Amino acid sequence: MLEVNHLSKTFQAGSIHEKKALQDICLKVKPGDFITIIGSNGAGKSTLLNAVAGSFLPDSGRILLDDQDITFMQEHQRAKYIGHLFQDPLKGTAPHMSVKENLTLASLSADQKKSPFSWISRRECEEFQERLKTLDMGLEDRMDTPVGNLSGGQRQALTLLMATIIPPKLLLLDEHTAALDPKAAEKIMKLTQEIVEKYHITCLMVTHQMKQALHVGNRTLMMNGGKIVLDIFGEERSHMTIYDLMEKFADNSGDVLEDDRILLGK
Repeated sequence: MLEVNHLSKTFQAGSIHEKKALQDICLKVKPGDFITIIGSNGAGKSTLLNAVAGSFLPDSGRILLDDQDITFMQEHQRAKYIGHLFQDPLKGTAPHMSVKENLTLASLSADQKKSPFSWISRRECEEFQERLKTLDMGLEDRMDTPVGNLSGGQRQALTLLMATIIPPKLLLLDEHTAALDPKAAEKIMKLTQEIVEKYHITCLMVTHQMKQALHVGNRTLMMNGGKIVLDIFGEERSHMTIYDLMEKFADNSGDVLEDDRILLGK
């Protein structure tokens, strides 16, 4: 499904600010995998997702999606196959445009058969309303409301719906609940799992919560210094505790996990 082969990226190479963000990353993702990714700040988690999304060109390596080499494919072209959610609920939406207009843009950009200048039919608008009802946030009655007027939870729920309005081959979630209050975060996470399961979407999700990393999805990666230092799945993952994960991290990376954000958010 997704193959990342020997991917490396260094930012500001040759300067005093040089940062080896990704170092010879190799990863194979099977169809239907829901992979959680955890690691300290600067470990390379978001950089990996951004590389797959096409936000920058890698220094070396290849990225394949369904055996198609997309390494040099531009980000807007990959958007037809890849959904991407960020920590900021407003990122990925047009705040001055209405809920309906944002859904329309998302639908047209993800539909390979339609021109971006096409019109949305009345039937498609009704489908938007039906999909909004599943969020259980009353957004089906606020189709003409500017997105900037919505709450953080409502905006992130809408962004999730936009990213999956036409189910993508791959969904990238970059701490998409971290900026929300606990109640809203729990609801968005539940919606995420329901949508991913319903449409059998392959998913990579960055999280800072170790408990979530072990209990959501079917596979957990741990990153450190731009490398994948741990890849856990199956029986091993099902019996692993947070403390086991910390111990494995120390054994595999030769380092001690000291990121307060991860430790306090466990």
